[in-house]
Amino acid sequence: MDKKMHRTEMLNLLNQMTEQQYKMKSLEIINRLIEDPVFQAATTIGMTISAFPEVDTFELMKKCWALGKKVAAPKCHAKDRTMDFRIFERIDQLEVVYMKLQEPIVAETLYIKPEDIDLVIVPGVVFSEQGFRIGFGGGYYDRFLACYPGVTRSLAFDFQLVKKIPIEDHDVPVGGIYTESRMIDTKAVSK
Repeated sequence: MDKKMHRTEMLNLLNQMTEQQYKMKSLEIINRLIEDPVFQAATTIGMTISAFPEVDTFELMKKCWALGKKVAAPKCHAKDRTMDFRIFERIDQLEVVYMKLQEPIVAETLYIKPEDIDLVIVPGVVFSEQGFRIGFGGGYYDRFLACYPGVTRSLAFDFQLVKKIPIEDHDVPVGGIYTESRMIDTKAVSK
């Protein structure tokens, strides 16, 4: 099965979740991440602003702020399919852009260099236990992760994990995946 088919099948499954299941499982996943020593040590955390049916990062954002952490979100540049992260302190510093994505308002947020982000939460649609992922097809995170020196984690519902996905040369695995039932240390799985 190719990436596009994996993505389509998983999005169909994700869209079958009820709002209650979505909120409950998202909170379980976030609470599991917050226990990670890497998260606890991180000062600045980069994350995409989620849209249903992705794991809800709004709750994570609020928890980060309550813990005194800085939150950065990506600003995508469609022309060259790159992105950079910008620190924001309030939800009203975000704007809706193409495909209903929310991104930082450039004039109201601060650019942060990749090496100054301690932890990046990498989104995806389908994941393998080795840390490879199928995203939404834009390739923005693959380009960013190719040069990002820090720690990565992903948040996923249990059923988003599959045995095997197609891997391409440019794919960069994440360092760990949190689901509502467990944490997968992808480096240990890959050994």
